[in-house]
Amino acid sequence: MRSALLLLALALTSCAGSQPAADNGLPADLPTLSRAEWGAADPVGPMRPHTPDTITIHHTATTVDPERSNADKLRSLQAFSQRADTLGDGRPKVAWPDVPYHYYVAHDGTVVEARDVRYEGDTNTDYSLAGHIQVVVEGNFEETEPTAAQLDNLTRLVVALARRWDVPADALAGHGDRAVGQTVCPGSSLIRRLPDLRQAIADAR
Repeated sequence: MRSALLLLALALTSCAGSQPAADNGLPADLPTLSRAEWGAADPVGPMRPHTPDTITIHHTATTVDPERSNADKLRSLQAFSQRADTLGDGRPKVAWPDVPYHYYVAHDGTVVEARDVRYEGDTNTDYSLAGHIQVVVEGNFEETEPTAAQLDNLTRLVVALARRWDVPADALAGHGDRAVGQTVCPGSSLIRRLPDLRQAIADAR
């Protein structure tokens, strides 16, 4: 009986949702919200392990609601992600095991930990996700500008991720650069900032 319980315990700890958090290498003074702090549920299915070597920038393409907490936004995003649903353009979305992004930069600049960076993300577009750290910035940047806090902390985030995972400056790009012709993500006003992000990574190397 004791050996059976031990085997069960080992099996449970092998699940992605039960593994210890990755060493993310983020600055201690970067405002962050952990998965535990926003009340993340465990992944609902298997995820594919990978070694990050690339950074891809997205936007949520949504209107910001400053009255909602970041924790509530992430719980809603995870709930949507983990069920089959319909996208805004009418296309079906399959259920994903977890939030598709690894980091979420909220409107107030808080960096929210989403999917474990050691596992590939998900997308509704067609490109290989292996090695990509998916970073999403809250807002619709076809219509608005990112906030100063978002830009400052996005820069600090990508520099820290590039150091932690040895990502070269030219390996950072926008979602539309990966899924050519399929999306305008991360929006024109954020796309204009991508050269600044690459330069910040280059300067920090």
